[in-house]
Amino acid sequence: MKNKLLITVLITSIAFNLFLFGRWFIFERAYEPSESEQIILSEMVQKTVEGEDYQKIAEKENIIAIDTNLDKNKGGAFPYYLGVSVRTDKQTHLFSCDDDQCSEMESAGTAYSRYKDEEPSLPLKP
Repeated sequence: MKNKLLITVLITSIAFNLFLFGRWFIFERAYEPSESEQIILSEMVQKTVEGEDYQKIAEKENIIAIDTNLDKNKGGAFPYYLGVSVRTDKQTHLFSCDDDQCSEMESAGTAYSRYKDEEPSLPLKP
C-alpha cells in the first residue's frame, strides 16, 4: 500500500514539474528577453527617442512612459519581434525597426492607452 502511494506521489510530482517546465519553455520564454535582447531593446529606446516620429509625438502629446516588448510568437525574424511602446495621455504609439539592421525606428501604429481614462500611477499614494 505504501509503495503504491509513494509511486503515485512520485508520478504526480514528475508530471506537475514537466507541466510547469513545458509551460515556461513554450509560452513564457517567448516573452522574456535574454540579456543580449535587453541590451538591444535599450538601444532601440534610445533610437526611438532620437527619431523624427517621436519628436512629432512629443510636440503634440504628453508622454507618460516608454516601454519595451518582445513577442517571438507573433512571427517574423529578428529584430522584428522587438518593439518599443511610447505611452501618452491620449494613446500608445508603437515603434519597430525599419530594416534588418535596425538603423532607425519607425512608427508601427497606435493602440489604446489606459491613461486616456485613468489618472497616471505616479506619484504613488499609500
